[in-house]
Amino acid sequence: MKKVAVGMFGFGRTGKLVVNEFIKDPIFDVKWVVRRTKNEHHKYASRLLGHEKDEGEIFSRNDIGEDFYKKNPVDIIVDFAGTHAVRSYKAAADEGIKLISAVSKYDTDDYEMLMALKRKTAVLYSPNITLGINFLLIASQLLRKIAPHADIEIIEEHFREKEEISGTAKKIAKALSLDETKKINSIRVGGVVGRHEIVFGLPNQTIRLVHESINRSAFGQGAIFAAKWLIGKPKGLYSMEQIISRIFAEANYVY
Repeated sequence: MKKVAVGMFGFGRTGKLVVNEFIKDPIFDVKWVVRRTKNEHHKYASRLLGHEKDEGEIFSRNDIGEDFYKKNPVDIIVDFAGTHAVRSYKAAADEGIKLISAVSKYDTDDYEMLMALKRKTAVLYSPNITLGINFLLIASQLLRKIAPHADIEIIEEHFREKEEISGTAKKIAKALSLDETKKINSIRVGGVVGRHEIVFGLPNQTIRLVHESINRSAFGQGAIFAAKWLIGKPKGLYSMEQIISRIFAEANYVY
């Protein structure tokens, strides 16, 4: 079976874990990794991550010229870098390279640029790309339909340094038609990676839906799931939530 060639943007705390997950998966061949600086320039991400093979040559964003993607072709780009990285891979869409972005928050101009690329190639955008959180989103919407009069509260827990309200919690509130200023309860403690809980209060019972990220490697596993799904898709805009929704719709339940 032919391997899927992947290019990665981002080699920070989360990016390294994501790259490592792709390197470990036999379906993928990480061709290169782009980071903002020239640190470890032209070294191999695989060696830096403890593997005994050369995979994922390190480039800086300044290396991305007009002919970069012709000289370094890949099937899919996976982006865990900052908001402006989209400007560096805009030309990749012209080559038909598929795009996966897990950037948590875009500036308006960069977001519009990403959305425009769906006219040229397949783009999957999910700020929280873990399987669990997207399953939680769909399951909570289903429960909301079953119990429309339930009292609902959202609790989000993250590491002490995270200042803003979780974007995922805001997305959950929007999906459930809740006022995010009143229904999201934030907790900041220690080194918690991320935990989201949705509490449904009903007469005589309480239902809790919980997702907890134990390790940032979960983002890599979600990206791998997304990449395997996206590789055969035509140009357009997709999301992890959409993938999970389709699986829900197509499932044959046995009672």
